[in-house]
Formats: sequence, C-alpha cells, structure tokens
Amino acid sequence: MNEEGEWLPEEIDTIKRLTKIPINSLNLDAIAVVTNIYRAAQGVRNKMEQEVLADYGLSWTAFSMLYDLWIWDSIETKKLAESAGVSKATISNITKTLERKELCVRKTDNRDRRITSLSLTDKGKAVMEELYPRFHKGESEIVSGLTINEQKNITKVLRRVIRENNF
Repeated sequence: MNEEGEWLPEEIDTIKRLTKIPINSLNLDAIAVVTNIYRAAQGVRNKMEQEVLADYGLSWTAFSMLYDLWIWDSIETKKLAESAGVSKATISNITKTLERKELCVRKTDNRDRRITSLSLTDKGKAVMEELYPRFHKGESEIVSGLTINEQKNITKVLRRVIRENNF
C-alpha cells in the first residue's frame, strides 16, 4: 500500500499470481494486516537478535524465557512454554543451553516429579539487568518514528487482535 492506503499494482499482481481465487472475493485488507503483522514481528525479532541478543549468544526465544524468569522469579516449564508460544520440548532444549551458560536452574517438584520449574541464577539475573536496558533501547528505536498516540493506538488494536483470537 502507498501512503494514502491504496493498493499498489505489484501487490495486486502478486496476489493474482498466488491464488486462483478471483481478486474481488479476497479480503485484501485482511491480507495486508496479517502480512504486515508478520513482517513487523519478523523484523523486530531479526533486529533484536542481531543488534542486541547476539552479544549474549541468545536467541529471541531464549531471551523471552529469561525475561519471564526475571519477572516471575520461578515458573513451571509448562507455563513458560505457553508464555513463549513454543512447545515444552523447545523449552527443554533451550533450558539445557541456558543451564550450560549458568543462567538458569531447573528444579523438579518433590511431590510430583512431572512438574519442573525454572529460575534464574545470580548470573542470569546479572545478565538480564545488563541486557534489558539495551533491549529496551532497541524497542524504543523501532517505534521512534511513531507519535505516542500512534504507539498507543497500535498497542490497543494489537491487544484486541490477541484477545479476540486467544493468542
């Protein structure tokens, strides 16, 4: 779309090539919204991984886990997987890496050995206290071209999308 919100010819041509569905039956606005959410999410993830997280040898998901542990002190792996939007197997694999780096520790519930929780080590807390200000600076840079009102409006709309879809 251009600045006026009009579809560009190449966007319409692309959609025509990708589908046999008649262009008039497509919800082009829905396509644009979802595509741009995806592109923005991937862009944010790539920028932060390359410009901030790489210095700590962390992926986006590993950082998300550390962030949740930093905020909640200790959390069950099942809840951590739900929060990060990944499988318990992914949490388990990343946990092994974070444990090798001495950033977190795994604890098994004495009453129910199936329940495992994670918490940050002192080293993990120190890393997050150093890392988070850099991460936040990156967040601020990403939205620096938007007014505060635009930022609030985007937040409001995205929260509605999240809520209505149970994401």
